[in-house]
Amino acid sequence: MFESNHKGAVAEAKIAAEALRLGIPVLKPLAEHGRYDLAFDLESRILRVQCKWGSFRKGVIQARVGGSWHSPTRGYVTTTYDSSEIDVVAIYAGELDACFAVPVSLIEGQRVLYLRVDPPENHQRGAINWADEYALGAVAQLAERSAGSRKVGGSNPPSSTQGAPDAPPPAEVVGAHEFRNLFGWFMQRAAAGEEFLVTRRGKPFARLSPSDAQLPLHPPIRLPLVSVEQLVSAHRDEKPAEEGGEPAPAAA
Repeated sequence: MFESNHKGAVAEAKIAAEALRLGIPVLKPLAEHGRYDLAFDLESRILRVQCKWGSFRKGVIQARVGGSWHSPTRGYVTTTYDSSEIDVVAIYAGELDACFAVPVSLIEGQRVLYLRVDPPENHQRGAINWADEYALGAVAQLAERSAGSRKVGGSNPPSSTQGAPDAPPPAEVVGAHEFRNLFGWFMQRAAAGEEFLVTRRGKPFARLSPSDAQLPLHPPIRLPLVSVEQLVSAHRDEKPAEEGGEPAPAAA
C-alpha cells in the first residue's frame, strides 16, 4: 500500500509521460508546493495542471480534489481549487493505468471528483461524469491542431505573410456531458465569438461556432388595402351558379 505522497509522485510522472507521448510540451515549476504541479504548453495558451491520483472502485474513479491543513489557531482548514489557481485537474487511475483531464469548472469548490467508467446498476443517465469523455487525449487535440497549422503554413507563420488573414484562435475542447449541462452558457460564449469542440469518449463529436454573419432580413411584404365593398363584390363574382341553373352570360 503506497503512501499518498508516493501516489502523488507516480500520478504526476504518469501524467507528464502521457502528455509528452501525445505531443504536448510539459513544463515544471521551479518552486514546489504551488497550486499546480505541471503546465501544458498548447502554444495558444498555457494550461496550469494539478495532478491527482484516482482510485477505481465499483466502476467509478474517485479522486480527492480538495485538501486540508492544520492551523494552530484555526484547526483543520479545508481548501478547494478555483479558476484563479488552476485550469485543469489531471487524474491518473493506477488500477486502470489511464490518464484523464477535467476542466476546473467541473470541480470548482468541490472536494471529491467521481468519473464513472461502468454503467450504474440503477440505470441512472443524468448527472454523470463519464470517464471516457475526459481522456487526456482531448487536451492534446488543441496541440495537434496548432501543429497541423504550422505544417500547412510552411516555415513562415501565416500571420507573417503579407495579405494573409490572422489565424483564428483554437477551439476550446469540452466534454459532451459538461456541454449538455451548461448548454446555455456555452451558447452565450459562442454568440460572443468563442468556438468549442465537443468531444465524446475522447473523440471529436460536434463543433459550436459563432455565426459568421447575421441572417439577411427580407423586406416586409406590403399588401394593398381593400375596402369592404370590394370584398363583397369579389365574393359575388366568384359565387358559383346555383344547381340546375344556367350559368350567367359573359358580359360583352
